[in-house]
Amino acid sequence: MHHINMPYLASFWSADMLQVNLLVFVNLLGALLLGLLVGYERSYHGRAAGMRTYGIVCMASAALTVFAGFPASWWGGHAAPVAGALMGGADPTRVVQGIVTGVGFLGAGVIMKEGLNISGLTTAASIWASSAIGVLVGVGFYGAAILLSVLSASLMMWAPKLEMRLPSRRAMGVVLSFEPGHDPDEKRLKQTIVEWGFTVAEGSLNISSKQHQVSWQFVMVALRTHPDPSSLFELSRGLRKIEGVDSVQISHARN
Repeated sequence: MHHINMPYLASFWSADMLQVNLLVFVNLLGALLLGLLVGYERSYHGRAAGMRTYGIVCMASAALTVFAGFPASWWGGHAAPVAGALMGGADPTRVVQGIVTGVGFLGAGVIMKEGLNISGLTTAASIWASSAIGVLVGVGFYGAAILLSVLSASLMMWAPKLEMRLPSRRAMGVVLSFEPGHDPDEKRLKQTIVEWGFTVAEGSLNISSKQHQVSWQFVMVALRTHPDPSSLFELSRGLRKIEGVDSVQISHARN
């Protein structure tokens, strides 16, 4: 057991430790860029999980993996407990496994689904990433933990602005209730939506009937990558003018 003194505390910020933290940071940055690339593909197609979610999860996963490659640098280079783990003692990686699993269940609790709109995915990813930050602090990788915190916070603050500037196809969740006894024309309705610059997403149409009143629930995806093909107000007015429509509910179909 080490006594807490200045030389011991200084060992966490030694030249060797700073070099290891820099290597960890390079891995985190590379994982972040690749996560953003995959997340943009989802964001472009109007999916719920976008650049922030993919970037945070990819970066945190890299953090939880790369630190295991430097066991001799854990706890400021005083990694005697690692030898004990290899001989049957407590294994720190099993502790980490339990942490990220438990925090994963916690993050799942903040994901909300209301109709066709999903929210809370980025919050859940950030909660999971915070466990990776805690693990890095726990093993003494303070520099990498600080940089991961800065990257995560910056990603959550600035990624939405970046996504808004990049080309994307907007998605709208629509619920149409028709007048009792009216039988809507699917082909004509879809053609009208195409004329507005949208299309009904494949496999999203859900038809229900209650007391002779038919309701359609579906997702409209923009055909063009224009930032704003049409406002919600214009789309709502257009949908209400369709023959037989009794009520309209429309919202953005992503987080």
